[in-house]
Amino acid sequence: MPDQMQRIVLASRPEAQASEDNFRLEVAGLPQPGKGEVIVKVHYMSLDPYMRGRMNAGKSYAAPVEIGETMTAGGVGEVIASNSPDFVPGDFALGMFGWASHACIRASEIRKLDPQMAPLTTALGVLGMPGFTAWHGLQAYGRPKAGETLVVAAATGPVGSMVGQLAKQAGLRVVGIAGGEDKCKLAVEAFGFDSCLDHRALGSAEALSAALAAACPDGIDIYYENVGGKVLEAVLPLMNSFGRIPVCGMIAWYNSAETELTAPAIWRSVLTKFLSVNGFIIFNHYDRYPEFLQQVAPKIASGEIKYLEDIAEGLENAPKTFLSMMQGGNTGKQIVKLV
Repeated sequence: MPDQMQRIVLASRPEAQASEDNFRLEVAGLPQPGKGEVIVKVHYMSLDPYMRGRMNAGKSYAAPVEIGETMTAGGVGEVIASNSPDFVPGDFALGMFGWASHACIRASEIRKLDPQMAPLTTALGVLGMPGFTAWHGLQAYGRPKAGETLVVAAATGPVGSMVGQLAKQAGLRVVGIAGGEDKCKLAVEAFGFDSCLDHRALGSAEALSAALAAACPDGIDIYYENVGGKVLEAVLPLMNSFGRIPVCGMIAWYNSAETELTAPAIWRSVLTKFLSVNGFIIFNHYDRYPEFLQQVAPKIASGEIKYLEDIAEGLENAPKTFLSMMQGGNTGKQIVKLV
């Protein structure tokens, strides 16, 4: 077993938009596992928008990463040493291993994976936190009904693509929003969306709203909110009475992007259209994860639900890959391959 590991730590807090200078690659000692602990060699790690929020100081739903601490991340890897009866070397596991080549972690904090059942990477995407987020938010707060219209942004990403496919299977009209002609084409041709709008080509919130009005002639019943910014500004005027807005993210505002949207405008729409707006953090809902797997895993195995993955190579490339993802540089689930 090695006695050293590589990790990427938070070197400084971003002033506004994060940069590579906010990260630092380090070599650190690899601890010996204590009682009930295992050592995992990380094969793949996940990059997700929530990590940008963890780089900021201040109170939130989870503690921030401190300066000098390993950046947080979910990962999958191989157990190479174990002081737990629940794992033996050669087992594969999912856990919060961080931006690191190895992790020493309590066995009770990780979940065993069967690489014969599905590719390991799916535990980070379509069968992991993003896919579960999409499924739970749509079912619990979107409450879809056949014949309704749903809009979701980041349409080819791991959350948006799952939301759109599940909604189509429930009999809804699905309109996506994505950045670029190629992504919009993928949303329609690969994921079965009825249409998809290129917010980059459209530019302003006003132009996007006009295009949405044409794509959603009966208005919008469900807006799955994972972006914020000008997309929310464009959607709100088109929401139908008693519409639903599950809120799982706001990537456009993570770097303090400006918008014309004001709190009075948001609350006026919520009040006068009787909207249900539900924010949720998926880590609070893992009691439903077995139900999600039971419903969704067979659809993935059969090809009924499709997914895309963007896999970058090398831990040292994680910062620039993360920054690119935050600007829409990925198409599918962003993963970093370490082994």
